[in-house]
Amino acid sequence: MGMSYLVYPGAHHTRFQHALGAMFLMQKAIQVLRLKGVAISEAEAEALCIAILLHDIGHGPFSHAMEHSIVDNVSHEYISLLFMEELNLQFNNELTLAITIFKNEYHRKFMHQLVSGQLDMDRLDYLRRDSFYTGVQEGTVNSQRLIEMLNVHEDCLVVEEKAVYSVEKFIIARRFMYWQVYLHKTGIVAEQLLMNLLKRAKELVQKNVAVPTSNALSFFLQNTITQEEFGKNALDTFALLDDYDVVSSMKLWLHHEDFVLRSLSEMLLNRDLLKINIKNKPYTKEKIRKKREVIAKKYKITQHEAAFFVFEGEIENLAYKMDNDGINLLTKKGKVVDVARANDQLNLKALSKTMVKYYLCFPKPKY
Repeated sequence: MGMSYLVYPGAHHTRFQHALGAMFLMQKAIQVLRLKGVAISEAEAEALCIAILLHDIGHGPFSHAMEHSIVDNVSHEYISLLFMEELNLQFNNELTLAITIFKNEYHRKFMHQLVSGQLDMDRLDYLRRDSFYTGVQEGTVNSQRLIEMLNVHEDCLVVEEKAVYSVEKFIIARRFMYWQVYLHKTGIVAEQLLMNLLKRAKELVQKNVAVPTSNALSFFLQNTITQEEFGKNALDTFALLDDYDVVSSMKLWLHHEDFVLRSLSEMLLNRDLLKINIKNKPYTKEKIRKKREVIAKKYKITQHEAAFFVFEGEIENLAYKMDNDGINLLTKKGKVVDVARANDQLNLKALSKTMVKYYLCFPKPKY
C-alpha cells in the first residue's frame, strides 16, 4: 500500500499477508476447476501455488516507490523473477514449472491467467483486502462467487455467463479503488516525496557527501543498478531492504546539512506534505518554472534543488483492458465473448478507456 497509511490509518497490512491470501484463493480456484472436469496435475497445482505465492516477492520497501529511485527503472516483476530463479537453484529446480507459468511460457494459457491476468487471484485478493483495511467499501468484491464461476475453454480462462454482474462489479470496484485509494492525492504526494528523497540521497552520495544509512540501502545509493547489472550481489542486498531501512534513515537525515534531504525527511516524518492540484490538462512549463523560482529565491537554493519541491506528473486509471487477454464469458451456447460486449446494464466499454489526470505539487503558502 506504499504511503496509503497516511490517508487510511488501517492500511498497514503487508505483501506477505497478500501473498498468503492469493495462494489460498489459488487453491480454491484449482479445486473449483477440477470439479468442473479441468485436468490439473499435482505438479501443476503446486506450481500454480508457488507462482502466486512468489509473484510479488520482488517488491521493495514502500511498494512501487523503489522502482524509480534506488534502482534504475528495474520493475518488481523482473526482480520477482530473479528471486524465483535463485530459489530454483537452491531447491534443485523444483520451481521450474512455476517459473514457466509465471513467464507465460507454459502451453496451458489459463494457468498464467490465474497468476497474472485481468481476473487473477492477485487482484481478487488485494481488492478485497485493501478495501477491508482502508474501510473503502466500494472496493468490496465477491471473490468466492467469481472463483466458483471460473472455467476453462480451449485452455483459456473464462467466466460462466451467469456471473456477468459479479464481473461487472469487480471491474467497477477496481476503478473506484484506484481513484479513492491507490491514486489518492495525498498518497501520490507522499510517494513522490519519498522517491525525491531517495533520489536526493543518491545524488549526494555520488558526490561523495556523507549520507548515513543502513548498509543495504547504502549499496543502492552508491551504485547505479540497471536491469543488466542486477546480479546476485544486488539481489542478495535487495533482499535485506525493508521499510525500516528507509524510515530509520529519514530520522537520521532530519539533522543533515543538506536543505533538500533534511526538508523532505521532515515533511514525510511529520506528515506535513506538499500541496497538490489535479486537473485534466497538463500544467505549462512556464507555471512550473515560476513556482520553482519562488521557492529557489525564498530558501536560497538552486533551480535544480527547487525541483525536488515543485514538480508535475500524471496519473492513469484503466479499470479494464479490452484485448486478447480480457475477461471472457462462456455463454450457455458455448460461445466466448468479451465481458464488455456482453454486458447490458452499464457500459463497461467506457471503463476500458484510460483516464489520465495531471498533477502539480508545490509547497504550501506557509513555507
